[in-house]
Amino acid sequence: MKKLVASLSAGALVLSALTASGAVASTPEPPVKNPTSIGFGGAVSSVDPEATNIGLGVLRLGGNAVDAAVATAAALGVTEPYSAGIGGGGYFVYYNAKQRKVFTIDGRETAPASMSDTAFINPATGTAYPFAQLVTSGKSIGVPGTLATWDSALRQWGSLSLGKALKPAADLADRGFVVDQTFRGQTLDNKTRFAQIPPTAKLFLPNGDAPLVGSVFKNPELADTYKLIGKQGPSAFYGGPLAAEMAATAQNPPKTADAVLPVFPGYLTTGDLASYKVIDRAPTKVRYDGLDVYGMAPSSSGGTTVGEALNILTPQHLSQLTTPQALHTYLEASALAFADRAKYVGDPAYVNVPTQELLSPGFGAERSCLIDPDHAATKPTAAGSPDGSYSPCTAGTTTVERPDTEGLSTTHLVAADQWGNVVSYTLTIEQTGGSGITVPGRGFLLNNELTDFSAVPVAGDPNRIEAGKRPRSSMSPTIVLRGGKPFIALGSPGGSTIITTVLQTLTNRLDRGMTLPQAIAAPRASQRNTAAVTAEPPFIDAYGPDLTALGHTLVPSGDAFTSAAEIGAVAALEFLPGGAILAAAEPTRRGGGDAGTVWPIAK
Repeated sequence: MKKLVASLSAGALVLSALTASGAVASTPEPPVKNPTSIGFGGAVSSVDPEATNIGLGVLRLGGNAVDAAVATAAALGVTEPYSAGIGGGGYFVYYNAKQRKVFTIDGRETAPASMSDTAFINPATGTAYPFAQLVTSGKSIGVPGTLATWDSALRQWGSLSLGKALKPAADLADRGFVVDQTFRGQTLDNKTRFAQIPPTAKLFLPNGDAPLVGSVFKNPELADTYKLIGKQGPSAFYGGPLAAEMAATAQNPPKTADAVLPVFPGYLTTGDLASYKVIDRAPTKVRYDGLDVYGMAPSSSGGTTVGEALNILTPQHLSQLTTPQALHTYLEASALAFADRAKYVGDPAYVNVPTQELLSPGFGAERSCLIDPDHAATKPTAAGSPDGSYSPCTAGTTTVERPDTEGLSTTHLVAADQWGNVVSYTLTIEQTGGSGITVPGRGFLLNNELTDFSAVPVAGDPNRIEAGKRPRSSMSPTIVLRGGKPFIALGSPGGSTIITTVLQTLTNRLDRGMTLPQAIAAPRASQRNTAAVTAEPPFIDAYGPDLTALGHTLVPSGDAFTSAAEIGAVAALEFLPGGAILAAAEPTRRGGGDAGTVWPIAK
């Protein structure tokens, strides 16, 4: 073990030096992105080539999939600071090849202990504060779980210490990375609110503007934070001066004298940080077309909703349908599963979530019979009754319609090693840019995950605000096994469209005859039990007339907080016969992703 750690440390230094020496060209350019790679010895796929290369470097030096996943995630905290980082949380799904078993870690943020269920209600009006005001505020900052997730994963299954796993990312933050159009565009999308938070403006708006494409962006403050944690361990984050600074920043957010946004004070305390714990949960599991599909159990709604939708689709035999009929059926199944998500799914420490029944084949079949092959149902559709007593064509119960406030930003990565271990990991700070509040001198943004709670407290709502509770999430890191061995691992960012992105990618690959890269690149649509289907413009161009004829209303995708009209950004792996791995990422969405294998034979 000591020899492995020493070689990885030395290798990280060599890798950093080589990268740094290559970055001093007179006209720096972002690294080339490769959306697909086929090879042996392990693989990594993420949205960013710097992060993917760091993960591959760990694998080449003998690290395992967990080591590579943590190192890649830490690097994404450098290059994707608006989507992820130690100020947020996420869900870690891991396949252990030796035990042939799937494990998961719930590293979701929690509501501070002093937060009440009326925290988002304006006492002067009795109505919820405007969402834009809650996004950039201390009120929305939950207790971060990302660092605790990394530490737990490494302690249980890794071969590296936390410090060794963080070192390549600390080196990256010190030397900097070349800004591309995606990073500049995301910064400009947030310029107005970032400018009102002095430490955020100082870091991300140097000289009052977003970093230029082709410039080198460095974050020595984050590098120092990583180094501190590497030396002292998680206690340096969840206790001591850094914890006190995070709490003080959340309770009294820094803002300019002329700030337009109120930037409300929040609730996070050092006590909340000191008491935070990740949870090892049993994964969700369904059978689909002879495959075992594993996902993340509540507090995430990803595993239950993707799993239920697959159970609904099983009797429909998608592979035998025409393309318009298959897409119609996929959209209807998603709507039904989302109806049940809204009614039943929340943090299981606070809500009695009927996870087993939501994922039962009988309930899926009962819901499936409600799909009319000739016409879309009126939305929102009613939730079903996962009560263990199922019969064909049972009508739903009450209709539940609540606003969707999940941010579209987040990031996902997948990693596999030479021994057959696999990680599928989704992490986030919520909206692009999180709360917009940077901890002064520490180089990272705090999350605004608590906006995922329902703003208005309603009796019976499984996702209403409660002290200590984890807000419901749609993050859906997924691992598919065939014959007990890994077949596909995937996930995506995208708020509540994560669920439909994972579902659509799976059905594209498993039912519609697409290769994994084709399944990822195909245009997307998302039906979340709403009157209209959110769809990417190419999807509307290709399938709009056929689906409109079946009663669907399609509207172009887009987000009020960004300029993107894309849905999701998948990173995935497929395990091929003979031991090869196909690593795949987005070819264009979010500027394209990067996939690599340790010993590539094709790109």
